[in-house]
Amino acid sequence: MTRDQLVKRVKDVAYLEGDFVLRSGKRSKYYLDKYLFETQPDILKALGEEFAKYVTDDVTLIAGAELGGVALAAATAMQAEKPWIIVRNSKKDYGTSKMVEGVLKETDVVLLVEDIATTGGQVCEAAKIITDAGAKVKKIVSVIDRKQGARENITDAGFDFDSIMTKEDLGITE
Repeated sequence: MTRDQLVKRVKDVAYLEGDFVLRSGKRSKYYLDKYLFETQPDILKALGEEFAKYVTDDVTLIAGAELGGVALAAATAMQAEKPWIIVRNSKKDYGTSKMVEGVLKETDVVLLVEDIATTGGQVCEAAKIITDAGAKVKKIVSVIDRKQGARENITDAGFDFDSIMTKEDLGITE
């Protein structure tokens, strides 16, 4: 699938209009439902291929924050043939009570994948968990940058950021 075909597929399956409250608390007249595009095999495979382009020789691990980043991290890891981890939103109160599922070492260099970046709050929290464990976040890459402060917040937090597409690529002008 070409990038243009991917952009069209994502918009066709995931773009909704209405009155929505986003995770950030902001209201929006449109919503990009990540689960509608992440559950389509052709889109997920293409996103894994796109994310894998950001895997440099020094990247040792792929990471995704629960829940939206899990399928993306798995698809990227399979494409890049790298191990991957899940960064939890909150510590579970049973079993191992870990914030990271999988193996994260202090020597790891991590590509952190994200679904939709609005303000960047959740992915910055995930990146902090990774760096607090002693590993390095090489880059944070999202499927879609809504252009509502994520880039600025992520880079202000000291992380490199990119996105596969932006709201403009999807033809969204508001």
